[in-house]
Parts: sequence; C-alpha cells; structure tokens
Amino acid sequence: MTSRFGLSAALTTPFDASGQIAISPMVAQARSCLAEGCGSVTLFGTTGEGASVGAVERRAVTEAMLAAGILPHQLVAGVLVDAAEDAAEQARHALQHGARNILLAPPSYFKNVGEDGLFGWFSAVFAALGPLARGVLLYNIPSVTMVQLSLGLISRLRTAFPDVVAGVKDSGGDWDYSAALLGAHRDLVILIGDERHLARAVRIGAQGAISGMANFATGEVRAMADGRDDARVETFVLELLKYPVTPAVKVMVARKTGDERWLAVRPPLEPIASQGQQQLAAAYDRLFATEAA
Repeated sequence: MTSRFGLSAALTTPFDASGQIAISPMVAQARSCLAEGCGSVTLFGTTGEGASVGAVERRAVTEAMLAAGILPHQLVAGVLVDAAEDAAEQARHALQHGARNILLAPPSYFKNVGEDGLFGWFSAVFAALGPLARGVLLYNIPSVTMVQLSLGLISRLRTAFPDVVAGVKDSGGDWDYSAALLGAHRDLVILIGDERHLARAVRIGAQGAISGMANFATGEVRAMADGRDDARVETFVLELLKYPVTPAVKVMVARKTGDERWLAVRPPLEPIASQGQQQLAAAYDRLFATEAA
C-alpha cells in the first residue's frame, strides 16, 4: 500500500541578478517546507516557472536537492512542455533519480484539440518513457493551458495505463468538477491546487495538495490538507489572485526569508511592484498576525 500523498509545496524558483537559478536558497526553501510539514516539494510546476526552466537547469537543481540530502521520494517534478519527446526527456531524468511523481500538464500550444488528440499525446509520452513510466499526476490547470482534462479522458488514460497514471492535480478552481472527479475516481490520487477547496475536498476523498501557499503558510495549508478549514487561507488566496499568482507567491517567500532574490521572475513574467508587495504583506498580517500577537 502506498501512503497518503499529503502536502507538497509548489516550490518557487529564485533567480540571481544575472537571471540564473539561485540554487542554494532554493534548496534551503525546500528544506524549510519539508521541515514545516510538507511530505514533498514540487519542482518546476506553475509556481516554479517550470515552463521557463530548461533541461540543463532542471538536472542541476534536481541533483543539488539530492546532494543536499533531500530524499528522492520527497521530490515531484513538473513537466510543462508541448513536444512529447521533450516531456519524456524531462520526466526521464526525474524518474531515473527516483522522484516520487511526475506532474504532467497537457500540451497547450494547439487550441481546441479533441480527446483523441490528447490521449495520443499522453500515450506518446508514456511510450517514450518505456519501463521508466510511473507515478504520473495528470495536471488539470485550464486557466493556463486552456485545456480541461475531461473525466472521460482521465478514465481512458487510467484504463489504458493503470501502472503509469497515478492521479490528478486539479487546479481548475471549479468545485463541481473537483467533486465529480472525486466521485468518479477513488482509484486515483486526487490533489487540489486551489486552497479554497482543499479541506472540503479532502473530507470527501482527496489525498492532499500541491500548493503554492505552502511556500509561506506551510502549517496552515498542512492542516487543510488534513481536512481542517481555515478561512484565513481561503481569504488570502483572493488577495493573491488580485495579481499574477506566481510573482505574488514569490513576494511572500521573499518576505518570509528576507531574501530579495525571490522577487525576481523570468520573462515573460514581471515582478510585482512595490505597492503591490506592501498590499500583500498588509493583507497577510491582517489575517495571520493576530494569533501570533
């Protein structure tokens, strides 16, 4: 029996003044999230700007994490590319190093593709991986990819590849979809990306979350991944959504760590202006500082 998934921090990626990944603070952030209650960290996902991180950089970060003593089963690797060959190559390196899961988004450059086309793309990735293929979490994030993974497609992939497709990360923010997914697939690890729905989903069968807020509110989100409501977290999600979410999360990590390298993002993303940084900090303090006082 595999253990319950729990909470994975959707790790942000810091950049130095030259635009290169600052590996040392990234490793330190991973250690901090694990120490504060995460069962794993997810590298190169949406919050980690994974679509802007190249293959050589991915290898360097993964190997640095392992060299620092982070265990292979504490790593999930995001794969956010369009070519099946590239997706397989990125997944292959992570799987060869023992990563717990691959978070695999559908291709997104071509719009309005049908279920057969998506099935064919995932099939091609799995075929290219061969015997390495395992632990794949299908990534539903239609606000970014413009592709909603239908329940029919998920069922079809699970049936065709039962030893490969392990679960779904649902970041659609649509409660009706999440509830239907949970009702249809007790056989899959269902993870919730929208913290506003996390605790409720866990109470009806979700196994946890891959969460951007776990970068800076780890304990609170960890409790929600155990099914406990927290209105503060749900409210702060709304504050984050006033801005592009990835740079907004990085504002909070920079504030938590005192390291301004976390504020930098890679083009085409842009950092949050100082006024926005101040507004996010004030909103967080209003919600979370009371108990600490």
